[in-house]
Amino acid sequence: MSNAEKENQIYVWDIFIRFFHWSLLILFLIAYISEDDFLTIHSWAGYLILSLLFTRIMWGFVGTKYARFSNFIYPPKQIKQFLKDTSQLKAQRYIGHNPAGGAMVILLMASLILTTTSGLFLIGIEESQGPLAATLSDAGHFWGKLFEGVHEFFVHFTILLIAIHIAGVVVESLIHRENLVSSMINGIKRKNN
Repeated sequence: MSNAEKENQIYVWDIFIRFFHWSLLILFLIAYISEDDFLTIHSWAGYLILSLLFTRIMWGFVGTKYARFSNFIYPPKQIKQFLKDTSQLKAQRYIGHNPAGGAMVILLMASLILTTTSGLFLIGIEESQGPLAATLSDAGHFWGKLFEGVHEFFVHFTILLIAIHIAGVVVESLIHRENLVSSMINGIKRKNN
């Protein structure tokens, strides 16, 4: 790598963001695969996901520049314009999350919080396990079915969001000729187009 290429690099994704991103993916896959057959593994993956999410929320207020919510939460009008520009293959390049990527972070986190918390309710009701077991173990069949439906809905909604996220990463990587997956591994992006 030449000196000019090195000078055109910027450290964007800190170690926690990268750890969070890949750990969340691995834990979600573990939880999804272990769903019915390995309840203990499924539950622990869910607990770890919830712990990661709460840590990420805190990091969104006190973390590094590009990890902060203030750096990537955009108004709906700007998100809509970015998506329109992307569909015309002329979207502006952002060092951190672009408006659609920022919205996706929030949607994924919200969906995963709803997935894991509904799972906590479900395991408390149906299995009399987990931190809510003492409160919910007598809740009844109706509530068990309700939380099972909510849990399954948000699992599938999260999968849809992940597919859209991957498509967005591919499109943005192609438009800006930049390997966004690599930057989420090493934390580095280029400064200029």
